[in-house]
Amino acid sequence: MSELCRDFESEFHPVSAIDYLQSERLRELQLHRLGAIIAHAYANVEHFRARCDERSLTPSHLKQLSDLALFPFTVKTDLRDTYPFGLFAAPMKDIVRLHASSGTTGKPIVVAYTKADIDVWSNAMMRAFAAYGLHQGDIIQNAYGYGLFTGGLGAHYGAEALGATVIPVSGGNTDRQIMLMKDFGTNAICCTPSYFLHIMERANEMGIDLKELPLRAGIFGAEPWTDAMRDHIEAGSGIKAYDIYGLSEIVGPGVGAECREQNGLHIFEDHFYPEIIDPETGEPLPDGVEGELVFTTLSKYAMPMIRYRTRDITTIMPEPCACGRTIRRIRRIGRRADDMFIIRGINVFPSQVESALLTVEGAVPHYQIVLRREKGLDQMVVRVEVTPEVFSDRVSELESLQARIAAAIERVLTIRVEVRLVEPNAIPRSEGKAKRVIDERAK
Repeated sequence: MSELCRDFESEFHPVSAIDYLQSERLRELQLHRLGAIIAHAYANVEHFRARCDERSLTPSHLKQLSDLALFPFTVKTDLRDTYPFGLFAAPMKDIVRLHASSGTTGKPIVVAYTKADIDVWSNAMMRAFAAYGLHQGDIIQNAYGYGLFTGGLGAHYGAEALGATVIPVSGGNTDRQIMLMKDFGTNAICCTPSYFLHIMERANEMGIDLKELPLRAGIFGAEPWTDAMRDHIEAGSGIKAYDIYGLSEIVGPGVGAECREQNGLHIFEDHFYPEIIDPETGEPLPDGVEGELVFTTLSKYAMPMIRYRTRDITTIMPEPCACGRTIRRIRRIGRRADDMFIIRGINVFPSQVESALLTVEGAVPHYQIVLRREKGLDQMVVRVEVTPEVFSDRVSELESLQARIAAAIERVLTIRVEVRLVEPNAIPRSEGKAKRVIDERAK
């Protein structure tokens, strides 16, 4: 470790003092780390070096933070094209962990960690839990999946580093999840928001009121979710629902997290440097302007990512947060550039349908979008579950609800789509990421 890094790190409280660092000191640290990581990637990753050589770039061209824009982007196909170890910048003897994506299209995305990288990840997750108001002595139930998926172990290490008690239950077995929450006095749960909806639903069926449990926080990530979904979860369970952001290519969960203000996600930018670019031109955009989120890892040496295009659409929020943290925030991720589909010339994102749906009394946030092609034209059907009480009502009541949902979606999308009400539990529940869109157009 350099003397400069020792100087910085001697100032930090082990949990979160760096989150309040003066901006000038933070930018100095970022530039120092950025120069080191680019030099490391250039020396050890042939793929990155070749891209730089095509542009006559060397690490010496980085003299200030804005010079990062000179360097080439990394995209997801780069990881697939170099599968499995082509982007590694450390020898296998130094790599202590491999994770991989589910690989739903082609080869999985493989990511690697040295022991120091694991420490960085644990530090980021620890600071995320602290931002949610959790602390030593709290009991955290980790219902993210363990294994090749980064979520489970990332949350586990961070919670232990915080000094909390971890229940490593992993996903699934919902009745057991609820039993442990009740019997162990769980204070916080980590899972996808769609899975927590299922927990809420099942607890109600079991006659257990989540509001009477010590549970006070939910740490929800791995899929986009709306503020309307947050309101629904908080009203139904009595907890505070917090967003967490991350992606395997950068480190896993813990790249960013909400604080107790619940107004944007603080990026732990001493480790993960954020940029916003125009998704069409690739040009950098200033804070406050919406665009595609790009990250450069500043402290990950097994597999550094330089200017990785996330495809997530958001904004860096320029105004200071009321919590006092000086690390910058991004607006919550409501959509991805590659989530969009086009129906009758209109750009549609699943989150728009969710927002509209949750404005209608009597509807529940279990839905699927089915895309079909009929007589050469694309058609969109939204399948929406209703509660048992509504489902047992008169046909006229169901027809009224169906019409109100269709009108709410039309107000948001500006096009009319077909809405079908389905009985309770007709839409499959997910223990991980919910599958919101079924595209049958190619069949």
